[in-house]
Amino acid sequence: MALLLTFHALTSLLLFHVSFVSTATHSLHHHHHKSHSSNHNQHLQQAYRALQAWKKVIYSDPKNLTGDWIGPSVCSYTGVFCAPSPSEPNTLVVAGIDLNHGDIAGFLPESIGLLSDLALIHLNSNRFCGILPRSLSQLSLLYELDLSNNRFVGPFPDVVLSLPSLKYLDLRYNEFEGPLPPKLFTNPLDAIFVNNNRLTSLIPKDFTGTTASVVVFANNDFSGCLPPTISHFADTLEELLLINSSLSGCLPPEVGYLYKLRVLDMSYNSLVGPVPYSLAGLGHLELLNLDHNMFTGTVPLGVCVLPSLQNLTVSDNYFSEEEGICRNLTSRGIVFDDSNNCLPDKPNQRSHKDCEAVLEHSVDCYDYECSAMAPQASPFTAGSSLAPSPAPAYT
Repeated sequence: MALLLTFHALTSLLLFHVSFVSTATHSLHHHHHKSHSSNHNQHLQQAYRALQAWKKVIYSDPKNLTGDWIGPSVCSYTGVFCAPSPSEPNTLVVAGIDLNHGDIAGFLPESIGLLSDLALIHLNSNRFCGILPRSLSQLSLLYELDLSNNRFVGPFPDVVLSLPSLKYLDLRYNEFEGPLPPKLFTNPLDAIFVNNNRLTSLIPKDFTGTTASVVVFANNDFSGCLPPTISHFADTLEELLLINSSLSGCLPPEVGYLYKLRVLDMSYNSLVGPVPYSLAGLGHLELLNLDHNMFTGTVPLGVCVLPSLQNLTVSDNYFSEEEGICRNLTSRGIVFDDSNNCLPDKPNQRSHKDCEAVLEHSVDCYDYECSAMAPQASPFTAGSSLAPSPAPAYT
């Protein structure tokens, strides 16, 4: 729900940014005044060439969304939205393309760079494939790029990092692979979604200058630990999701510096050691999920009494103690799951044998070096019966 609200807020801001007004759209689609004609409008003529070239490399369109992409009146095309140019208010331009859930198969041609007035591209839930064209770098006004749930491949598409106006980047559910470029976190993005790809290597340590409020890394194979420099997100970050990202090592205390956080989900990793008491400083935190890790020690009171907390999940770890109100959080109306731990006198806990095996390998987080972390650095290998089980798909 929180992610959805963030998306709607961004979209509302975008619509204001490009002056998408319903009256103008109605006029475009139904009246076709002379002033809307592309005959003397170089912007629309260029868009016509780009859209016709794109249509030629669309190989399947089961909903026939591009069936009316005929003739020069591009503002009447399905999924194409026109608005006054920010620099020339009396000139209409193609400001947005929305083909979400079209199930369209094809690829993005180099000619897409001709759509230089675009502020929004939504291609969610199609079958576009291949690599992203370098000509995307020409879309200097592009504010929101959603390519999620397609079949794009190759290394992380660094061409998106050259877009000076980009604020919302959604690349989830594709086949991008390899490391994340450090520059991703130095660009002034507000939302970064890269979950459910084939991304690997360590999470970059350089978060200098980042402005993101939502970061979703879930369901990749990054390995290593979460760097302490995550604290550089402190002034902006509200949602951090690292579900099933092959993280190991200790959770750095610097996570507690992210004072604006509302959602923190570190579930389905191989994190070890105690929960940092610094998390007690997350006064806006509503949801904390540490499920399916190897945390040990105490569920700290400071976390359980967070003023905004609504949902706390610490199940499938090796906690052996709960402080104070943590023993009965449901009495505060908080959704709470502490099952499958090592808590005495609590139901649905691990066997004594399993707990003993872990507690014999107590972890001192001060001795863990972030640079040395790798998946095998955990005291429990992935093949061990004590290791976390695979995570469910994240949507």
